[in-house]
Amino acid sequence: MINIAIVGLGFGAEFIPIYQRHPQTNMYAICQRNVENLNKIGDAFGIEKRYTNYDELLADPAVDAVHINSPIPNHAEQSLKALRAGKHVACTVPMATTVEECMEIVKACKESGKKYMMMETVVYSREFLFVKELYETGELGKVQFLKASHQQDMDGWPDYWPGLPPMHYATHCVGPVAGLLKLEAEYVSCFGSGTIREELAKIHNSPFAVESAHIKFKNSDLAAYVYRSLFDVARQYRESFEVYGDKKSFEWQLIEDEQPVIHTAKKPEPEIPEKVTVPDYARLLPEVVQRFTTRGVYDADEQQHLSFTQGGGHGGSHPHMVHEFVSAIVEDRDPFPNAAQSANWTSVGILAHESALRGGEIIKLPNFTI
Repeated sequence: MINIAIVGLGFGAEFIPIYQRHPQTNMYAICQRNVENLNKIGDAFGIEKRYTNYDELLADPAVDAVHINSPIPNHAEQSLKALRAGKHVACTVPMATTVEECMEIVKACKESGKKYMMMETVVYSREFLFVKELYETGELGKVQFLKASHQQDMDGWPDYWPGLPPMHYATHCVGPVAGLLKLEAEYVSCFGSGTIREELAKIHNSPFAVESAHIKFKNSDLAAYVYRSLFDVARQYRESFEVYGDKKSFEWQLIEDEQPVIHTAKKPEPEIPEKVTVPDYARLLPEVVQRFTTRGVYDADEQQHLSFTQGGGHGGSHPHMVHEFVSAIVEDRDPFPNAAQSANWTSVGILAHESALRGGEIIKLPNFTI
């Protein structure tokens, strides 16, 4: 049984009951600076071990692994501290805020011998698992092009979100285009388009309303196109990815709650597109956590806590990510994505923004497979 500690209990509370029910984990401890909220969640889920100080948590020899759900600026520091304290690390996206921090985490992972997994939801969503199945069974044929977007209105979000450069939070669209064929981004070129309000733009010296990037993959004939927006763009929330093969292609629906489309080559033109229902992939999980692909947060007594419930969300990915992280530790193998892959995906966004500031200049990514 692996003793898990969850750090950050906003979004992090989503994962508590999954770890409580997973057959190979003990939901050992929780950590948050706000004592009132810490105790509220600890009481609700029956977790005795509670920390307000992260360093004290890491000093606890009973903790085997930490799952970090803290604000983005804390990800790199907390991941590095945990790896150097001999703990396995799962961390919500993105891995870090600089390429140098990404490299440092990769090195710390190698030096410590511990596992690191960036918890990228999209590559464990039912849509991604569906397309992955189409690819692995040969139905797509030869993949020719990949495309993804993540558009969201972040007005009203607190702290570090206002004015954030769109590509600094790009892993939800970079992950699926790189992850489907396990490709490594080699270089990127990105353009900024439009302008956001001056009071937002001056926070990060980032004026762009939309950033759109082309990614060239290493040792592959493939490239991908991704685009992001966070402010001052009229668009319903959308995380999407699309894959074009020579036999079949998958296109994400334009509006939430509609169906994606499969295009099949060489049919009569009106028959080429077909709307499809994406199945759930709970069957890939241990039975005791299968429910969490379609349901939100509940405690051990089946009492619904409205303050914690954020829905099955993220394409049912949460229990799949937990199971992958835990299985990698138990089987002593790299999780997907591992530290090098996480660094590559995160750095695509960081360097794409840099490219946009330089008018689309091509920027090469460092080699993280050290």
